[in-house]
Formats: sequence, structure tokens, C-alpha cells
Amino acid sequence: MKGVPVAGARVVVTGANRGIGLAFVQEALAQGAATVYAGVRDPSSVPEELLATGAVPVRLDVTSDADVAAAAETCADATIVVNNAGLHAGDRLIEATDPDAARAEMEVNYFGPLRMIRAFAPVLARAGHGSFVNVLSVAAIAPTAFMGGYSPSKAAALYLGGIARGELERYGTTVTSLIVGSVDTRMAAHVDGHKEDPREIARTGLAAMARGEWTCDTDLMAVESRARLARDPIRYEKGLSKLLFVSSLKTGK
Repeated sequence: MKGVPVAGARVVVTGANRGIGLAFVQEALAQGAATVYAGVRDPSSVPEELLATGAVPVRLDVTSDADVAAAAETCADATIVVNNAGLHAGDRLIEATDPDAARAEMEVNYFGPLRMIRAFAPVLARAGHGSFVNVLSVAAIAPTAFMGGYSPSKAAALYLGGIARGELERYGTTVTSLIVGSVDTRMAAHVDGHKEDPREIARTGLAAMARGEWTCDTDLMAVESRARLARDPIRYEKGLSKLLFVSSLKTGK
């Protein structure tokens, strides 16, 4: 089953004020979306770059039941929902400085998409054909020690996508999970090396959604990470664990 064509679609994007979220807004409009609803936590402080796109700002904190319910009413004509909002607390999981950091990451990265899918599933079902796109990470496919609670939350969201797909397929709704590597965003500002253009991630993700792909590795880092994991999972995980101590030397934590 293929996803919804972007041209003429009505698209909701969470975490739309910058980075990958803003790129999805820009790319959807460039591909002819009829309307893009830009989910932001504070509509009174929308960045000029987002306002310039012509998207419709919508108050949408994915950790708020009230915000999500209101957005489902405001965006009642939606046909595509991009669950992009994310949180990386930058803390360890076991030896955490803030023991509540992992809970906050799970609230945004897992329960946020779950709230959105529960609220918008009836909206897409009424349209007769709809698509969810969940923006995840290479940290979802293997335990990534140096990313603390972020990795488990994205892994949970990956399974969420598969379960939602099984439940919603009978309504003509598709679910595509994007495995994203290193992207040139504020979240990855501390990362050295090549970083992908957020617009390229959005372009690749929307194309995968339209083809009806279940999971898509959006960039070279994601593809290579999956290949290394498949060849030697123990070595791959150990390599990720070593990066924990490299980052510790840099930050002093």
C-alpha cells in the first residue's frame, strides 16, 4: 500500500520551528502540499524563516494531551502527519546527572508520537487514505551508550511505528519510520564530520512515505550503520560504547 502523494496533501509537522521539522515544512510546500500545519510549542515566537514559508502555525507541544487534542480539531483535514519533535537530553542513562532526563526523552520521543497517532488516526481514517511519518535515528536500531535515554526512546518509537501500521492499515493509513544519521541541525552541533542537509532528509523521507516503505535509512550514515550492525553487532555496539568515554573526555563528565 502506497502512501499519500505530497502534492495536494494537508500536512501536519511537529517540532516545525527549525532543523528537520522546518525542512519538512519547506519540502512539503515545494512539492505542492495544499496546506502545511507547523506545530510549534509557542505560536507567539515563531521564527521568521518558518513564517516566510506560508505554513499555518499551530500550538502543539506533543507532551500535552490538550495541545494534541486541539491540534487534531484544528487540523481536521490532515492527510499526512510527520512526527518530528524530539528531545536529546545529553545525559547518561545509568550514571545520570539528572535522573528524570530519560523520562523526559521518553515523553517527547515515544509518548509524543503515540499521542499524535492516537489523536490523528481517526482524522486520517475519515480522509480514507493517510500517512504517518516518524522521524527516528540510527540510535533506534542499536543500543547507543553515549546517547543515554535518547536511544531507548527512539527504539520504542520504532516499535510503535510497526504496531501502529498493523492496527491502522485496514483504514488505508500507512506508517513510515525514518532512520536518520548525522544531520546539520542544532541537536548535532557538537558532532564532527559530514552532516546531511535537513532538506535532503525531508525529501528522502517524503519519497519513502509516498512509496509506502515501512522503514527508510535516509542517508549514508544510516545505511552504513545498519550494514556494520548486520556484519558484526557486538563490535558495532562496543564501538558505540567507546564513544561514551570519548565524549566524556570532551565534556569532562
